[in-house]
Amino acid sequence: MPVQAAAEQAPATLRADPRLIVPLDLPTVAEAEAMVERLGDAVSFYKVGLELLATEGMGFARRLKAAGHQIFLDWKLHDIGATVRKSTAALAGSGCDLLTVHAEPQVMRAAVEGRGSGSSLKILGVTVLTSLTDADLVDLGYGFTARDLVARRVRQALDCGVDGVVSSPHEAAVVREIAVAAGRPDFLIVTPGVRPAWAGKDDQARAATPADALTAGASHLVCGRPITAAADPHAAALKVVEEMVGV
Repeated sequence: MPVQAAAEQAPATLRADPRLIVPLDLPTVAEAEAMVERLGDAVSFYKVGLELLATEGMGFARRLKAAGHQIFLDWKLHDIGATVRKSTAALAGSGCDLLTVHAEPQVMRAAVEGRGSGSSLKILGVTVLTSLTDADLVDLGYGFTARDLVARRVRQALDCGVDGVVSSPHEAAVVREIAVAAGRPDFLIVTPGVRPAWAGKDDQARAATPADALTAGASHLVCGRPITAAADPHAAALKVVEEMVGV
């Protein structure tokens, strides 16, 4: 079914689900602001990533937060420990909700230290990008499948004291299993690569539907182009929310 036709079937009574995160991967803040306006009450949680960071993304993120939205800073910090620690400390007072760093022990420990104890900012370790396949990991020099590398990095993330991880829906179940076994049932699992049944996979190699991702153990879903590229983004977002209801 075409995206527009599917989205138009979303019930008008549905409202935003805080487990749905919509990425504002747009070239300019003006375009991002226009998308927020179009989405209206269908979305309450937004991801601000590197594309907007390259312009005036932090100021925009603060304005969104002040307007009552939850904000995911998907900046994937990756540097020496001292730099990550100072960068996280600078962001800790922003009022934003989530921040990504690469799931390497030195990086994750530095981020936790930089955040300190007085901030509500939650740190997520990025395990394996959802665009990567097992063959890609071999090319990169890893001796692990995506599933095995995710499991390794989740255990390291738990040891480092971060609040959760970013992983594909295909690994959500094993992440949840490891976290619960470690006594962390509250561990966040944010899954990109979420594609409704009526949408294409785009460049996501390890995608799943919203219902499947939540059933597998995801706490939050990141769904972008099926919503933001739709003729009616508001209706498309509500269609995704409809798939999440009851899961």
